[in-house]
Amino acid sequence: MSAKFGLINYNSSRKHISISIPSATEVMSPHIKSVEELRVLGINLSGFNTVVQFFICVSGVFVFYLIYGYLQELIFSVEGFKPFGWYLTLVQFGFYSLFGLVELQLTQDKRRRIPGKTYMMIALLTVGTMGLSNTSLGYLNYPTQVIFKCCKLIPVMIGGVFIQGKRYNVADVSAALCMSLGLIWFTLADSKVAPNFNVTGVVLISLALCADAAIGNVQEKAMKLHNGSNSEMVLYSYSIGFVYILIGLLCVGGLSPAVTFCSQHPLKTYGYAFFFSLTGYFGISFVLALIKLFGALVAVTVTTGRKAMTIVLSFMFFSKPFTFQYVWGGLLVVLGIFLNVYSKNRDKMKLPSLVEIRELLWSRRRGRLLSQNV
Repeated sequence: MSAKFGLINYNSSRKHISISIPSATEVMSPHIKSVEELRVLGINLSGFNTVVQFFICVSGVFVFYLIYGYLQELIFSVEGFKPFGWYLTLVQFGFYSLFGLVELQLTQDKRRRIPGKTYMMIALLTVGTMGLSNTSLGYLNYPTQVIFKCCKLIPVMIGGVFIQGKRYNVADVSAALCMSLGLIWFTLADSKVAPNFNVTGVVLISLALCADAAIGNVQEKAMKLHNGSNSEMVLYSYSIGFVYILIGLLCVGGLSPAVTFCSQHPLKTYGYAFFFSLTGYFGISFVLALIKLFGALVAVTVTTGRKAMTIVLSFMFFSKPFTFQYVWGGLLVVLGIFLNVYSKNRDKMKLPSLVEIRELLWSRRRGRLLSQNV
């Protein structure tokens, strides 16, 4: 209901000026009312402080994606399944779209707020990172594939500079270098004790890495600019991606052989794929929450730590050769994660920067040298 107020009439010829005041129900749309709320799988994170929000998101990422990684390797351990990585991605995108539709129906505001063109680009990048990653497992062993995917920290930083105009400090750059060096060391060790490299697999996972590096920054920019929800992002990006993959499989004739094979092993293919997709959907919901709350770089750092844990579980549950070079490479990755966490919490905890630490160490060293000379 609106109230109108006019200027006082001094004469009959003077025109009135009216001012409309919207009622309480018209002040803001239902979406704007819920912008402050951030729900992940029905959990309202808005009532928690930043530390608790971070802990909940990280716990969700680790729990669901560790199960996700185990099921992914389990599916590709089924004899004869390795050529059907793209079909697995199609099934995965179908389940994601269904889960996203169900979750969106449970929300109050069901409108699409991010433009369709943006979703078409996000869907293309999502198809690239997940489809190429799944397909690469037909040519590479699982730890090698995970190691390559962990190297996306530097491309994400580069993407942040060019896509969002971000600037990173010395600690962030040092973290990226430590993690990359550790992952390279891990890969070299793997090539010595378990040489299972294939040029096709390396090309596929490298292309997936490039797409994966870009998608976090594009999602972060779109969600912050249009206040898109997690369920909306999942529904539209994966449903459009489902259409992309379906058209591609129909064009190359890869749909019929995959359907025939999976129909012969429904429990080990569609059964595993359902739980694989379910845990992946839960995991991506927490990743999107991390992106929205803390940015793409923090999300990538957390998912990189999760990948390192996935590698450990892969060695535990699936027989593989082992060398201590894996440990040294993993320690470098952990150092990189520590540097990144240090960089993000330095201002809140009033910690000195790397430059200040270096100057302090240099001044102490110079003082010792002067005292020795005296």
